[in-house]
Amino acid sequence: MAVDLLLGLQWGDEGKGKIVDVLTQNYNLISRFQGGPNAGHTLIFDGYKHVLHTIPSGIFHKEAVNVVGNGVVIDPVIFDKEIQGLSQFDIDFQKVLLISRKAHLILPTHRLLDAASEKAKGKDKIGSTLKGIGPTYMDKTGRNGMRVGDLELDNWKDIFDALTQKHIKMIDFYNVALDYDLEALRQEFFASIKELRKLTFIDSEEYLHTAIKDKKTILAEGAQGSLLDVDFGTYPFVTSSNTTAAGACTGLGIAPN
Repeated sequence: MAVDLLLGLQWGDEGKGKIVDVLTQNYNLISRFQGGPNAGHTLIFDGYKHVLHTIPSGIFHKEAVNVVGNGVVIDPVIFDKEIQGLSQFDIDFQKVLLISRKAHLILPTHRLLDAASEKAKGKDKIGSTLKGIGPTYMDKTGRNGMRVGDLELDNWKDIFDALTQKHIKMIDFYNVALDYDLEALRQEFFASIKELRKLTFIDSEEYLHTAIKDKKTILAEGAQGSLLDVDFGTYPFVTSSNTTAAGACTGLGIAPN
């Protein structure tokens, strides 16, 4: 069974979320494969406007399972707010919202790094959303990021603290004025992690391969647009991930064929 793929062919804002919502009735699984809370997929459900940043756009369909793939970066604070915004609906999140253990986490200091870097560029800034997405992908490729699966370890707070201290030194290097309360950010992050850990973590590549083998119908949901691809977009004014079809392969662990 082939995996279908929905991409934006411009710079985002093509209405992907609305289309995924309409198409979900034809699929068993909706799988988000790249990007982070820089996405904003707007849906109108029961007369209410909802903007989904990380949660796949099939979440309002009770029969569909929504998977946040390994290629996504997750800000637990924003993610928790998304969950709270959907609390008025009868959604069994533990059942229909699954998160890859290999997805990376956006720490509060990732956002601070983003702001410091952009501020240091002055008039040459690239227009970052300041959500910490670029620095998170940098830690991922630098092989010292923090992943969702780390939250299952007893020492996950040690991992968080070590990475935070590294970031503080990097922020100091930029030598720009930033006003922040690190302890307040830390406590907010820990509170959101408590909620995130209530959800179901999976080895998403295995889960999806089993679904393909069982002939389940799967729709891969892209974020941003093809012209924001880090390799093939309007560089350097691009996002930090692969928004084209190749990103679905690496962001979900599925083969090109």
